[in-house]
Amino acid sequence: GIMEGSQHNTMDVNYFGPNPQMGFWYMGALKAAEKMALAMKDKTFAKKCNTLFRQGSTWMDANLFNGEYYEHKITDPETFEYLDMRNPDVKVPPFQLGKGCLVDQLVGQYMAHICGLGYLGDKEHIRTTLGSIMKYNYVKDFSRHFNNMRSYVMGDESGLLMASWPKGRLEVPFPYFAEVMTGFEYCAAVGMIYEGMEKEALTCIRAIRDRHDGAKRNPFSEAECGHHYARSMASWAAVIALSDFQYSGVDRRMHFTDRPGCYFWSNGYAWGTCTVTDDTATIEVLKGSLQLDKLVIGDKEKRLKNFRLASGENRIIKLS
Repeated sequence: GIMEGSQHNTMDVNYFGPNPQMGFWYMGALKAAEKMALAMKDKTFAKKCNTLFRQGSTWMDANLFNGEYYEHKITDPETFEYLDMRNPDVKVPPFQLGKGCLVDQLVGQYMAHICGLGYLGDKEHIRTTLGSIMKYNYVKDFSRHFNNMRSYVMGDESGLLMASWPKGRLEVPFPYFAEVMTGFEYCAAVGMIYEGMEKEALTCIRAIRDRHDGAKRNPFSEAECGHHYARSMASWAAVIALSDFQYSGVDRRMHFTDRPGCYFWSNGYAWGTCTVTDDTATIEVLKGSLQLDKLVIGDKEKRLKNFRLASGENRIIKLS
């Protein structure tokens, strides 16, 4: 139930051995596959995915979580046996993570929350890990920071480092470890929102927008490997997280936070707003058409009968 062996990843390297970045992607994929299998009434495959998920999730919490965050257990590239990292003579393959605190180690959990798949690991471990990312990777002033690669942050600017090594750095880590890239920062910040760490999340997002304020950098292009890099679009996930929006086309179910406000929604077929008050929710369709069987505001579920809205229409739903 875990990712092993050689795993190519977005750091343009191969990790050897179980690690949180690839591991939580896999846990999320297993959960998504189980949901799809159940929707297609394939109980056998759903059970297989669920079994692998439970085994893998349990193993990662027991073996990769070090009390502060999830780390990488490096294996030999040839034998796939675990390396004895306490042995000073052990040959460590280059470009690994090891005991580093990776900025997007919970990227799979980030996507799982967006997709309504729930927790991929122990809830307390997830929250502790995000606190550790903020503790070890957030740099308030980069004036004295050494970066061997591209400089997307400098001087008195702030940001989240790609990785930190509070327990001792590898001699040759993955190449981008000292950089700061907005797509990864947004991923961590959105994860913080889902865990109720809104202050920390907005600190990270504010640091990004301060760097791209129109004077220092283009506010419409957060570059990584080129301008208008797609990963920075993870910023829009903050809108989903703050509104706690979920939509299931299978169950025709829509969910929002119970915090009063006006929230944007889009389900692939239509888009509009949901205005939440203490006792009502007003659904408005601005484009397309919408059918719902259930509306959930916070923990209050309202079953709907013959709920259909066309473009330009709205309906007020009493929550009590």
